[in-house]
Amino acid sequence: MTAQSDALPGVSYVMPVLNEVDHIEAAVLSLTSQDYTGPSEIVIALGPSVDGTDDVISRLSAADPRIRSIRNEAGSTPSGLNVAIRASSYPVVIRVDAHSVLPPDYARVAVETLLATGADNVGGIMKAVGRTAFEKAVAHAYGSPEGLGGTQHHVGGQAGPAETAYLGVFRRDRLLEVGLFDEDIKRGQDWELNRRLRATGGTVWFTPALEVEYRPRSSLRRLIRQFVATGIWRGELARRFGSANSLRYFVPPLAVIGILAGLVLGIVGSATGIWWFQCAYLAPAAYLVLVIVAAVRAARHGLGTAAWYLVVLPCIHFAWGTGFLLGFLGITKNIKQYTGR
Repeated sequence: MTAQSDALPGVSYVMPVLNEVDHIEAAVLSLTSQDYTGPSEIVIALGPSVDGTDDVISRLSAADPRIRSIRNEAGSTPSGLNVAIRASSYPVVIRVDAHSVLPPDYARVAVETLLATGADNVGGIMKAVGRTAFEKAVAHAYGSPEGLGGTQHHVGGQAGPAETAYLGVFRRDRLLEVGLFDEDIKRGQDWELNRRLRATGGTVWFTPALEVEYRPRSSLRRLIRQFVATGIWRGELARRFGSANSLRYFVPPLAVIGILAGLVLGIVGSATGIWWFQCAYLAPAAYLVLVIVAAVRAARHGLGTAAWYLVVLPCIHFAWGTGFLLGFLGITKNIKQYTGR
């Protein structure tokens, strides 16, 4: 595939799916509505769902011959991606998430960028969009400095080479060359794959011209589960690859340690009368102020969203930070089934 090619390269949309009956139809329809005029196919790797997801896929496949499904018996995201990529036919592979909704020009802009830059992988902005007050609170956390840090993948920035990319639009030959996704890494496998692409002379390219709508988890339990899992695997990646990880990943776990240590020392100081131990209360007090101020700022999305933000923000911080510590310390043998997908 070269920039001088006259014909548009074919694109293969690949999507691992497991128990996503509430979101899968919107995700797939956003692919069939693309304005890309080159050939395309949609390859869906079906995990062992129990919520009716497979029935939705069957109905969509019957209505559009471009959609086909294959089994992903392992059920994990990286195994599903690899199964779908191996079954794909075209030179451009577009990774899709069941919680994502692509704008109609996504494939067209992505391929144009891939050809113009010569990159191995192109990605853009994950724009979280909530429907309920809870989901809006989560969406706000995704794009705020006090939430997930306000990185370019959430808030935008200048186009150029990047460490990693959201989802990803890949040259298929380069995916095969570096060995596809590591199936032993259940979360953060995109970062690790992009690390290998860059290590072998490739380029990962960020462009704000690509913006994907993302639907956040719809309940507190699912949100906590998601961020514990993400934190565990990010901690494990930090342990495996050390300095290759950004220092910003260490902020939440250090904050968790500082806040909990402050509470413990403060309680000990109150019980023993040691006043300078009681000064440790300043750490959790400062964090509480940060959360309250952030919730006030979130009120522009509605009072319900602001109220939920008081709960959502600490849950994200403590779930991710605690998970990171477990992963970084290697205390994950009995937890990885919980975080498998």
